[in-house]
Amino acid sequence: MTGVAAMGAWQALDWLLALIALWLLLGVAGLLVLRRFDFVARVLFPLGGLVALAVALVAASAITAAPQSVVLAIGLPSLPFHFRLDALAAFFLMVIGATTAGVSVFAAGYFRHGEGTPPGLLCLEYHLFVASMALVVLADDAYAFMVMWETMALSSFFLVTANHRIPEIRRAGYLYLLIAHVGAIGILLCFGVLQANTGDYTFANMRAQELASFPASLALLLALFGFGAKAGIVPLHVWLPEAHPAAPSPVSALMSAVMLKTAVYGFLRVSLDLLHAPVWWWGVLLLAAGLLTALFGVVFAAVQTDMKRLLAYSSIENIGLMFTGIGLTLLFSAYGMQPMAALALTAVLYHVASHALFKSLLFVGTGSVLHATSERSLGKLGGLIRFMPWVGWLTLLAVLASAGLPPFGGFVSEWLLLQGFVFAPGLPGAFLSMLVPALAALVALVSALSGYTMVKFYGVIFLGRPREEKLHTATDAGIWERAGMLWLALGCIGLGLLPSQFIALIDPVTALLVDAGIGRSVAEHGWLLVPVAIERASYGPVIFLLGVAVCFALAFVLVRVFYHGRVRRAPPWDCGFAAQTARMQDTAEGFGQPIRHIFGTAFRMSRVLPSPFDRQPRYEVTVSDHVWHGLYLPLARITERIARLVGRLQQGRIAIYLLYSFITLILTLVLVHR
Repeated sequence: MTGVAAMGAWQALDWLLALIALWLLLGVAGLLVLRRFDFVARVLFPLGGLVALAVALVAASAITAAPQSVVLAIGLPSLPFHFRLDALAAFFLMVIGATTAGVSVFAAGYFRHGEGTPPGLLCLEYHLFVASMALVVLADDAYAFMVMWETMALSSFFLVTANHRIPEIRRAGYLYLLIAHVGAIGILLCFGVLQANTGDYTFANMRAQELASFPASLALLLALFGFGAKAGIVPLHVWLPEAHPAAPSPVSALMSAVMLKTAVYGFLRVSLDLLHAPVWWWGVLLLAAGLLTALFGVVFAAVQTDMKRLLAYSSIENIGLMFTGIGLTLLFSAYGMQPMAALALTAVLYHVASHALFKSLLFVGTGSVLHATSERSLGKLGGLIRFMPWVGWLTLLAVLASAGLPPFGGFVSEWLLLQGFVFAPGLPGAFLSMLVPALAALVALVSALSGYTMVKFYGVIFLGRPREEKLHTATDAGIWERAGMLWLALGCIGLGLLPSQFIALIDPVTALLVDAGIGRSVAEHGWLLVPVAIERASYGPVIFLLGVAVCFALAFVLVRVFYHGRVRRAPPWDCGFAAQTARMQDTAEGFGQPIRHIFGTAFRMSRVLPSPFDRQPRYEVTVSDHVWHGLYLPLARITERIARLVGRLQQGRIAIYLLYSFITLILTLVLVHR
């Protein structure tokens, strides 16, 4: 044990490792009660939520503390595990713990007997997944990092394929595992470049190296490829729309809201901590990749008809915004504009926390809908707020946060990001000063389309009339599910109403990575959020909320005074046609039609046209991904052909294998002799 942790008394890192060990013990306890569903669901998962809450509290208290490190003699004899807790790791651990607390409590009421995997085994996989994510954040050497990274990938693979009897779920799991391992190769090569032929793979050694421009740029590109595969950067995104719908909803929530953030953490660790002196074109590259990913994700989300696929594409959009903010941070840092770099990085970290809460709430809300209706198709839902008011109203809070509307956390992070773009004209060089503010228009477009998508998502599921008769029997979420959703909803509200206080937590992270922060200037203005100067821009979330409350109260009083509280219920305007049915409502396909028309070249579309002889004429549009058909399917065919050619070497005859060995020996001798 080294550093602060060697002082004798238990420090934050010691407590965190002990709490992570408790997660693992809860998983092992699940194996001991493999098929005792009630004990696993009502005892082990809530205990996991309590441990997660403790992790969040300890990590939050450690953000402002000095870095702590420990060396554990596990693993290989000459390769012990190094763990380190600094402000960056503590912040991400806080996000992991706070989100997992709500999802675990929700999972206590969500999981059923028929998930496809014994409940005890599911408990082990779940807590191993959560523990591995936490240890990824704490890892302080390449060996420990890669072991935990692969553990995270494998445990999440088994969670994705929990209902493994369905072929589509198995295919989604295999696709996820393939891309996860391809990305892991990129990360491993990145660490190989960063250690600069020293043979020392600790992060401390990598941090001490002064790499030349080419190897540093190579390391950054490898990190972008490796972590981008896990995060879902285009064109490495194809696993998200397949794996997220396949997994149980609490698992989808953790994968989208938390696991993707470990990739953001890894890239921040490499680009702003292990590497030094960023180059300006790194920022431009990240801006381009992030904006392309964000626009791609939101456009595809807008045309989806499966509610979990819609949320998966929405996660791609949000990851794109985070990488856009990282690109802006690198660009400002390259030119020594540290206060502006701190502003952009604050926006990224704020969005990390906000997205973790509202996206997990959206996924668990869809899980409740799925259990109540057995439907994922938007075209077969509708009017559920009448039958599931708890789920409907709590999901509405997540929808408003995801749409970037005040006074929720999603608005704060996107507003801070736009402020970073507004101040970009201070960059040296006319080209960048012109280009970067112009890109702010794309960020605004993405935000607008995100709001459009969330209106579609919520309106089609919860508003209007039920499109299927069976929806009338839908029941609301149980007490455990409500408690988990309520915790996540309170987090969304808290991030929206207390931005100054949360930025104070972020400030030590920005000070560590870019040697600057905006916390002090923000704190000077109390409840007003002022990122740079009050003359330039400010935002008061509490003032905004009070204004909305006053407007609602005034409207209520006016109605009571002038209409004496009379209520008259009537059907909506029917355009003169009284025989209304649920089929006359706007559909998910109809809602997405303008986006399909405007961005038609982005989609690969196939249409099924109705025949005049059909008893029930049907018009259907299928939207697919050009990247999948243009890149991945050809690669799969080429790989299959190569495999068949290589397979011919396997003849099953010992004489042929001896011949191969003899030829290899001769070639080796010839090459060595030369």
